[in-house]
Amino acid sequence: MAKVESTVKRVMARDEFPYEWDVIENEWITMSDGCRLSARVWHPKTDKPVPTIFETQPYRKRDGMRGRDEPMYGFFAGMGYNVVRVDMRGAGESDQCFYDEYLKQEQDDAVECIEWIAEQPWCDGNVGMMGKSWSGFNSLQVAARQPKGLRAIICVGFVDDRYTQDIHYKGGCLLNDNFWWGNIMLAYMCRAIDSEIKPDTWKEESVKRLEEMPLWPANWMEHQTRDDYWKHGSVSVNYDDIKVPVFALDGWADSYTNSVLTLMEGLSVPRKALIGPWAHVFAHDGMPQPAIDFLGEATKWWDKWLKGVDNDTLDCPMVQVWLEDSMEPETVHPLSDGRWVALDGWPSKDVAMKTLSMTYGHLQDEANTKKEIVDLCTLPNHGLLANEWMGAGVLGESPADMRVDDGMAMVFDSDILEEEVEILGYPEFEVEFTCDKPNAFMYAQLSDIHPDGAATRVSYGLMNLTHLEGHDKVVYLEEGKTYKAKVQLDVCGHNFPKGHRIRLSIANSFWPMIWPSPELATLKLDLSTAKFALPMFSGKDAEGPNMEARCAPLTPMTTLSPGRVDRTIEYDLLTDSWTSITNGVGGVFGEGIYRFDDIGTVVEHNLKRELTMSNKDPLSAKYTITQKMKNGRDGWLTDCDIVVTQTADKDNFYITGHMDASINDEHVFHRDYDYKVKRNGI
Repeated sequence: MAKVESTVKRVMARDEFPYEWDVIENEWITMSDGCRLSARVWHPKTDKPVPTIFETQPYRKRDGMRGRDEPMYGFFAGMGYNVVRVDMRGAGESDQCFYDEYLKQEQDDAVECIEWIAEQPWCDGNVGMMGKSWSGFNSLQVAARQPKGLRAIICVGFVDDRYTQDIHYKGGCLLNDNFWWGNIMLAYMCRAIDSEIKPDTWKEESVKRLEEMPLWPANWMEHQTRDDYWKHGSVSVNYDDIKVPVFALDGWADSYTNSVLTLMEGLSVPRKALIGPWAHVFAHDGMPQPAIDFLGEATKWWDKWLKGVDNDTLDCPMVQVWLEDSMEPETVHPLSDGRWVALDGWPSKDVAMKTLSMTYGHLQDEANTKKEIVDLCTLPNHGLLANEWMGAGVLGESPADMRVDDGMAMVFDSDILEEEVEILGYPEFEVEFTCDKPNAFMYAQLSDIHPDGAATRVSYGLMNLTHLEGHDKVVYLEEGKTYKAKVQLDVCGHNFPKGHRIRLSIANSFWPMIWPSPELATLKLDLSTAKFALPMFSGKDAEGPNMEARCAPLTPMTTLSPGRVDRTIEYDLLTDSWTSITNGVGGVFGEGIYRFDDIGTVVEHNLKRELTMSNKDPLSAKYTITQKMKNGRDGWLTDCDIVVTQTADKDNFYITGHMDASINDEHVFHRDYDYKVKRNGI
């Protein structure tokens, strides 16, 4: 097998391009109802109309994503493409207020934008849509609307099912990142409209947005099952609505990787996919490394579908995957060792499921024919070292050595491997059980056990046991009744070396990633029915993409104060409680306090997370987020303080807190939060 040597490399700014380009700082696109959307536009210097790349999202084109946009969209402009980057309605400098994610209005506006772009004299009528995260989601959603002029899309860090794969719920369990991300949205959306773009109305409109802003985590907690709210915007409801070619990318350290293969399986259009080692970042930024020449690969994609160039963008396997080598567990994980392998599609003829059975403490090939009942009741604080649900490319966010967590779980180890084992796909665990409480969930984890005992997490999954009849309904468990649960673990690609062991760990708690069940439940598992299926890979290596990452010149920026992210876990011996603290100082992702030099705008965002719970009582769970967002320049400065706490009793969730906002040192807004949301099988 061809190993790829991983070394830390910085993305290199390309010096020469076929085209020079101009940037229009703000251009208005007027919707049919009169709402003006604010756009930043890159134009290559040419007299001929050329294709256009379009992205829309709420993260402020002018001072939110400027550092990302300049080197990426300058690259495409230099290669002969217009780029139109639009702030969504109610975000950035666009008109009106912002009420929720992925609304129909968002899609309607995007469709109008594409049709407007296609008709401009500088566009030849061919439009591509792209983005990561929010704009990866809506690239798929808008493609399903089939707007005139849209020829192809690129989606990065996306999901195709908003309930089962997004940041709110996992396996029907409530992710604590629902609260984290909802609070980040409060800070992101509190920033004032730029006074240079709207000199007469910026302050009035900004205060109006504060008054109209919802409490985002409560919005999403109102929908605890896969109802119509989540089905809207989930392209998995009907993949056939997408008629244009799709290029999909994500990485193992992200939390959205599952959707890459399900999208490849569901679509029938020309398509390709890359799964690398990366977190929730673009692949040319590549963390963990190695990075790839994503912008070069994307340009080839656009050349084929927007310019009609006969190139080699599809002369590769449908799916290319970075199959990771075995690595020691480490929370600081800047490099991934591995190699590129090929899948002809998904499902793949090169992946076959191998089913293992188990007796207490042991994974085995032979069936367990003897009825064997074991009790599973893990401590509520199991999961302390799992670290982040979503990797954002920040050092210290990767899973730690799982031996501590496994000490609070039930583990099953294989014999020492006599030859290497390679897997690629979705592992599955299933078992029959009874439960003494009406509400519980099950956690399953796959780990690579090194000869010295170190445990590297490879994959994990969850299943809310009140959702056994489907995520669209809640059926509470009856004491003494036998059920069968299946837990699908996240997609993974991993090499288990000779001399290592394969471990399955199971639990019915997972804090601080998942909100706990309201009561300590005991599951009685019948191990004679337990099966653990591994997706065995027998395919070929792939050449892989170009590994020399390039971009256009970087955004002019000055770091005013370096940032950091502190991560600690504290234990109170008197109350048997653990507190997990993550403190982003200067920047929520450790980016520091910085100034965009060409517009004189300073950005500072501090966020502290504190999650605490006693092992004596899952109802003691408490999550508090404290934020300060400062943004602007002299004469235009937003300063916002936000403190929000989530707790629960047996029947309800409670969200309390407050927001205070000042503009130019004048206090302009205060809100107290006091929400109650009924628990529904969570």
